[in-house]
Amino acid sequence: MHGLMMDVPLTITSIMRHADLVHGDSEIVSVTADDPHHRYSYNEAFGRVRQLANALANQGLAAGDRIATLAWNDYRHFELYYAVSCGGQVCHTVNPRLFPEQIAYILNHAEDRWVFVDPMFVPLMEQLQSRLPLVKGFVVLTSEELMPSTDLRNCCAYESFIADQSDSFKWPELDENAASSLCYTSGTTGNPKGVLYSHRSTVLHSLVGALPDVMNLSVDDVVMPIVPMFHVNAWGTAYSGPMIGAKLVLPGPKMADGETLARLINAEKVNYSLGVPTIWLALVNYLEQSGESVDSLNTVVVGGSACPLSLMHALEKHGVWADVGWGMTEMSPLGSYNRQSAALRDSTQAEIDQIRVKAGRSVFGVEMKIVDNDDRSLPRDGLSSGLLKVRGPWVCSNYFRGDQSTALDADGWFDTGDMATIDRRGMLTITDRVKDVIKSGGEWISSIDVENAAMAHPDVREAAVIGIADEKWTERPLLIVIPEDRATPESATILAFLEDKIAKWWVPDACVFVDQIPHTATGKISKKDLRKQFKDFGHG
Repeated sequence: MHGLMMDVPLTITSIMRHADLVHGDSEIVSVTADDPHHRYSYNEAFGRVRQLANALANQGLAAGDRIATLAWNDYRHFELYYAVSCGGQVCHTVNPRLFPEQIAYILNHAEDRWVFVDPMFVPLMEQLQSRLPLVKGFVVLTSEELMPSTDLRNCCAYESFIADQSDSFKWPELDENAASSLCYTSGTTGNPKGVLYSHRSTVLHSLVGALPDVMNLSVDDVVMPIVPMFHVNAWGTAYSGPMIGAKLVLPGPKMADGETLARLINAEKVNYSLGVPTIWLALVNYLEQSGESVDSLNTVVVGGSACPLSLMHALEKHGVWADVGWGMTEMSPLGSYNRQSAALRDSTQAEIDQIRVKAGRSVFGVEMKIVDNDDRSLPRDGLSSGLLKVRGPWVCSNYFRGDQSTALDADGWFDTGDMATIDRRGMLTITDRVKDVIKSGGEWISSIDVENAAMAHPDVREAAVIGIADEKWTERPLLIVIPEDRATPESATILAFLEDKIAKWWVPDACVFVDQIPHTATGKISKKDLRKQFKDFGHG
């Protein structure tokens, strides 16, 4: 027997219609190359979305055609999110920080028909266009007046592209399982792989992301997603924000500029923001150097890589609490969330610190388990460490244009590639990436735990730990440190600092100081590049 409920599809179009009708006065403020402070309402945004949908319809695009963007977090990119997906095409957000060869591979693999590109990336597209035979044309995200001179084929300015179009559009009735957007992994091993999201998965992900025990979003919030719209849908905020009517503040190309972020936070009264640890380091450094404050900002969520406890404490000095989120491109990306809770209020500082660095509890809709090398489930005791597997309605079942075996195991679980523990309350702790974990004398060392301990030293700005070949122990950890400005720490001092904070045999044999640590295109420390850089360390 089936229930007697309406069979209304879960689509991004329904988010758009709701935001337009119910939250039309809420604002979107953004920084662009041609306007440092653009402001308009959801009503105005979706009027332009309908103009863009008409312009796209005139290009003869078929349902499911891919349309690429190389763009920052701004209002034109927001318009593309909705016009493309709700029009029946697939919005393919491309990370412009990838190597040119990877970008060319991604655009060709996705078979993109049009590319919408920020003026900053026009030279990159000019360099690549001869290698993109399937791309019919390019649209530069600017006005005709500020359109750069370019030899891109079939190219025009965004404002001209939509200028003469009607702001009325009849949206197609879409299957909720139709593809809506596409994002490629960063390709740390082999070619990048495409993750193809559906309307249904996106709506469910957005609903859960806004829940009280997750991001806790409401119409009263002013949300600044610093996580890029070119990677995993800005962690869903481009959908969950309009769903609940929050004001959105989009920092454009200034997402790593501490001064601009502080200005936007103060001018727009931002109270919630999302970013990777390097973003919050930049903000904290600016606040400490300038003496400015960010009084409205009370919560940030840190994801993408482990958040050092020292960074959490630094943010607290400025009145900001750091939540931790964990997920993956293949998970849309939300998997777990660790939010400040009432249960911590009566805890000691040491107990609070121990809990808050964890990845949190799995959110509703995501199942998790850890398994050993023989794929046997391990207990949720907070001690047993194993490979983390997940499943759920917004978890990838297969990579785009790949075969079924590429994503799931025989029982339908996705292998995250993370090593983790889960305790009896469901609290997840990521101990390392499988490819980054260090095996010394037959025992595992968590590079994440060693890095976090090192970051607590006042003279350490950033730290990374990799495994170095060792004749006796197979591998030993090497600590790589960027010192704080004007600090001149000694290697022995840093290593001695670790001795009562981690297992004695986890303490690295050496500490080296560098001016910079390589990061991936999504802001994570690139252990692959560090291993290459230090492959001969200790061998003369």
